[in-house]
Amino acid sequence: MTELSCEVLVVGAGPTGLMLANWLTRLGVHVLVVDGKDGPTRESRALVVQARSLEIYDQLGIGEEVLDAARRAEALAPGTGARVFGRIPLGALGDGVTPYPFIEVLEQSRNEEILYDNLCKLGGDVIWETPVTAVTQIDDGIQAKVGNHTVHARFCVGCDGTNSAVRRARRIAFEGSTNAHRFYVLDAAAAAGLVADSVNVRPGGRDFLLAFPMSGRDNWRLIGIVRDEDADGSLDEEDVRARLRERFAVTYTGARWFATYRVHHRVAAAFRDGPFFLAGDAGHVHSPVGAQGMNTGLQDAHNLAFKLADVLRGRRRDNWLDRYEAERRPVARTLVATTDRIFQAITSDRRTTRALRTALVRLLAPVAVRTLPRAAGGSRLFQYVSQVRIHYPIGPEANLPNGHRDPVVGRRLPWSGGNFAVLRTADWQIHGYGGVEGTEAPDLGLPVHIFPAAPSTPLQPGLFYLVRPDGFVAARARPAEAEVKFRHALAV
Repeated sequence: MTELSCEVLVVGAGPTGLMLANWLTRLGVHVLVVDGKDGPTRESRALVVQARSLEIYDQLGIGEEVLDAARRAEALAPGTGARVFGRIPLGALGDGVTPYPFIEVLEQSRNEEILYDNLCKLGGDVIWETPVTAVTQIDDGIQAKVGNHTVHARFCVGCDGTNSAVRRARRIAFEGSTNAHRFYVLDAAAAAGLVADSVNVRPGGRDFLLAFPMSGRDNWRLIGIVRDEDADGSLDEEDVRARLRERFAVTYTGARWFATYRVHHRVAAAFRDGPFFLAGDAGHVHSPVGAQGMNTGLQDAHNLAFKLADVLRGRRRDNWLDRYEAERRPVARTLVATTDRIFQAITSDRRTTRALRTALVRLLAPVAVRTLPRAAGGSRLFQYVSQVRIHYPIGPEANLPNGHRDPVVGRRLPWSGGNFAVLRTADWQIHGYGGVEGTEAPDLGLPVHIFPAAPSTPLQPGLFYLVRPDGFVAARARPAEAEVKFRHALAV
């Protein structure tokens, strides 16, 4: 039995675990990553990368590599059955909000390869084929049985999926429900009948089709519902092929991957249990509606990494880690509740609901095609789905007296066109956007960046902003008050 030690044990080397390991290694933390698999997954699995995740990849230094490997979806194409109502360009919805006003489609297998290769370049690695069989809390952290090894660490993060060994070992409830229906997922070759370079969304009576363009000529990911009569898993790929042809006029020549699975809507009762943490599917799982599952896990990792580094390097007390659950669990709960409601509306087989669903799509989809690219509601919808609109209760300034949420504090730093490059240093920093000089900034030992005024954003001239390593704004203040306010924000 080999004895191993590290600062953080990461259980699971999927996208969430690899993202966490990348950031921790980048921040100088000694990480050990273990997984029972023999290497990165070979299946396409999750494949949508939203704008906020692309920003995180860029901050990590692999943004261009991800973009080069991905297939861009530039529009939404709503329809019903075989009918399509047009295209809604995503660029118009996300214009001025993010450097990435689109959806990138990147198979999980390739995503994991990129993250794993970058981890190795940073000096890290994964111990493959070593499942975790036990985890316990000890006086100075955790102890885990990992294959033939005993691992001692200060902290352990379970990134090991819906059947998380870490979550089960800590007896953390996985609260929620399992839907009666199943989904099918199909990677189709040489598909026809779909709007190119677009996310196709088509309800059709008792059925539903969601289609994403994949790398390669006319390759598509097709997602649909397996109805109750097929819920025993008897539905096969030939059945789906016939349904797609008859109900959506979609055809294809071959299937590269086909699977059916049960849809869960669950959130762990806690994201932290002493030195143990949950991230990604270990902490939350929901339907593929909105294509946000993997992205939420990537952002869990991004949020937790700098907090662990702050505590391990003595910059913060242990209670700083409580902020992880306070910030990320509400995001998961909102996402799961929202996707559950949408999923129920999509899958309901009640005759009145089916009729209403079809009528609403036929009424609203043409209107959306005409108006969403120019409407404020279109931008808000993009920000929600792309996850750039997330808000954390970071401090008293994050919530306004009228009950509304502050447009800057508690949110990801608004993009002003050239202010994201400095975030690649992944440190606490001070920003100003017009009306202030660098010499007016408080001397807190933090880098100071002064940018031109950004009138198209909620960033105000004459103020300093304290920006966290994850790109979220922790506080704002006028020069005379900045030292006191920022010291307080750095201490809590």
